[in-house]
Amino acid sequence: MTKRRQAVVAGGAVCWKRVDGDVKILLVHRTQHKDVSIPKGKRDPGESIPECAKREIEEETGLHVTLGAYLGRVDYQLPGGKDKNVYYWAAEVDPGEAERAPFESNKEIFALEWVSVSKARKKLTYPHDADIIENFQNLVDAGMERTFPLILLRHGKAMPRENWDGPDHTRPLLQKGLNQARLQAGGIAAFGPERLVSSPATRCLATIEPAAKQTGLEVISRKRISQDNWEPLGEGPRSLIDKAISRRRPTVYCSHGPVLPQLLQAAGDAGGPGSERLVSQHFGMSTGEFVVIHVAKETAQPRIVAVESHQAPED
Repeated sequence: MTKRRQAVVAGGAVCWKRVDGDVKILLVHRTQHKDVSIPKGKRDPGESIPECAKREIEEETGLHVTLGAYLGRVDYQLPGGKDKNVYYWAAEVDPGEAERAPFESNKEIFALEWVSVSKARKKLTYPHDADIIENFQNLVDAGMERTFPLILLRHGKAMPRENWDGPDHTRPLLQKGLNQARLQAGGIAAFGPERLVSSPATRCLATIEPAAKQTGLEVISRKRISQDNWEPLGEGPRSLIDKAISRRRPTVYCSHGPVLPQLLQAAGDAGGPGSERLVSQHFGMSTGEFVVIHVAKETAQPRIVAVESHQAPED
């Protein structure tokens, strides 16, 4: 039997800005391929896909973006027969930054072009890129193109309870858990969190520490999302989620396996029709994994736009 080759994984974004009330999106004219596409690029070893998308946008366009709503994945086959999976997000660009961003034609990209969504559909070389643009247009039509993230992070792989003599909340991360925390930090930072909240357990604080270093944010400890304070109804976790949603503040919560479904459920209950279905798919988070819940920023009532999950990449 022929062994199936591992797919090439890439990340990209629909970079957009609003000019005089009209939405413009960024297309790249690629040098070698002689095509027109959405900016994207291949993931480096040890890199999460959101981190890849943010890095590739900067390298190709000079823009420093924060990832917004997840727009979907496209799969296709490369000329050599290898599969390629590309993940896309929306990414709003300040019009002033778009004008100032340094760009020079290079061996990968020879031109950037800001166009309307309707013009983009006609200019794009590949139909699958047009599908991603259509997903973005649906958000614009619904008034939900601007979002903020709630990021739920499960602590990394920790010392097994049976191998630890001290209190459970002092169990440390294993080397695998430390690696997971380090490799996830860039992906978490790509979504522009403004607040980091953690269970006071040692394994949670150690997991969120690399993200704190990368973002420059202070970690706030909350017993309400600790495993020791777990309660069946989860009123403590629910109050934290409700506050973050009401304030529309991008927030990361680092917690435990039993608590995270309560945080997800609270977001689903607050997020409008269909939200419970979106969040319930992520109840079984693995160690080191994080889930991003994208919430519409400008709707009268909270609306969850998209939910995605990211396991820790390998070194």
